[in-house]
Amino acid sequence: MSTSPSKPLPPYLAPTVTPTTLQPSSPRAHRTIRRLQSAQTLSSNPPNANTPSLISQQRQQQQQRHISGFHRDPLPAQNLPISTSQPHHRSRSNSDAAVMSVSNSGPAPRRNAVAKKIVAPPISAKHQLEALIRDGPPKGDLAEGLRDLRYYVLSDGVEADNDGMSSLRIYIWLILLNAPPLATDHYLDLIHRGPSPAYAKIRNDTFRTLATDPLFKRRVSEASLIRLLNAIAWRLHDAKTERSTESGKTTNTATEEGSPELHTVSPIRKQPGPPTTTTDGSEAGATEPGIYVQGMNVLCAPFLYAARSEAEAFIAFYRFLTRECPGYVRGAMDGVHKGLALVDKCLSIVDYKLSDYLHSKGMHAELYAFPSVLTLCACTPPLPEVLQLWDFLFAHGAHLNILCIVAQLVMIRDTILSSPRYINMHTLVQEET
Repeated sequence: MSTSPSKPLPPYLAPTVTPTTLQPSSPRAHRTIRRLQSAQTLSSNPPNANTPSLISQQRQQQQQRHISGFHRDPLPAQNLPISTSQPHHRSRSNSDAAVMSVSNSGPAPRRNAVAKKIVAPPISAKHQLEALIRDGPPKGDLAEGLRDLRYYVLSDGVEADNDGMSSLRIYIWLILLNAPPLATDHYLDLIHRGPSPAYAKIRNDTFRTLATDPLFKRRVSEASLIRLLNAIAWRLHDAKTERSTESGKTTNTATEEGSPELHTVSPIRKQPGPPTTTTDGSEAGATEPGIYVQGMNVLCAPFLYAARSEAEAFIAFYRFLTRECPGYVRGAMDGVHKGLALVDKCLSIVDYKLSDYLHSKGMHAELYAFPSVLTLCACTPPLPEVLQLWDFLFAHGAHLNILCIVAQLVMIRDTILSSPRYINMHTLVQEET
């Protein structure tokens, strides 16, 4: 008996649709089931004007499947699980995978830029020194500026090339020596005065100044040495003349060149002595400053090598002689002999065994350390290292040269202790360092 479309079946006789009926085994069976379902729908629900037709419903379902295909994985319909209780969860969505695949897109460059700003290298010591020399100390605090300058010299050093040349070194020396500005015309006036009273002695020494150093010979000429030392001799001669004219005046006010007592009376010998002849032949009183003494030619050499002009070297060298080591330019060179006594004393404290060994061989500091004390180690090559040492000495005090000489002896103590009795200590120090 066939089912009439006009007479609906009782509910208990209606065919039950199970999930298995949605999976036909062939296209023909699928079409037969769809016709039965359509007849069932039409018989149970009469047509309504607001109800879409079967074809419209099929088109809507196709459009929904087409749209959902862009958002879901294109899996076959028979493989989709039929479950409405819990939604399907995946380990990650397609949007997550797309973001992970593009590693350099989005906010990543911004994070990298921030990281670069954080790890950016600090300003170099050279740029900090340039700013300090060009602009002066921050907030005009001179004491703080000098402390910063000394710290840079000690921690980072003055940047220079392999030859020891630096565009900042001479300015750092002028600041540390507190040298006032000098007009070039003033230096030219001293040169135009002609030969000084010590000119012959100067010419006797200049040709052998650092004669074995090729760097110095290539940059500094003998004529520059002669001009600078002659100008220094005139300047010291004028200062000596002024002191002699004012010898009757008594004052305790310290001047730019030091106290008057420091220049006229030696701390060791209170009584004026007879005129003495220094090693280079210039005559000067034992307690009076001379206009040229032994070692001034070697002391002058680093200033000319580091300076950018003779006028800069002149004011720096003059300030150094009159402020840092005024005892070195006296006729008897009291400051040098005091320094030699300090070398013996410091060595006995630092390394008593080495000091006792040298004294047992008759080797006192006056025999082996005289050139190093007299020239602040400028006689010990190489010259670029001498310039670095002078950076330190000008920043923290020229008196530390004594400790530097003791340090050289301690560094070569094993060689000294194993050496024969008669030895040229000065040559040994130069070879080992």
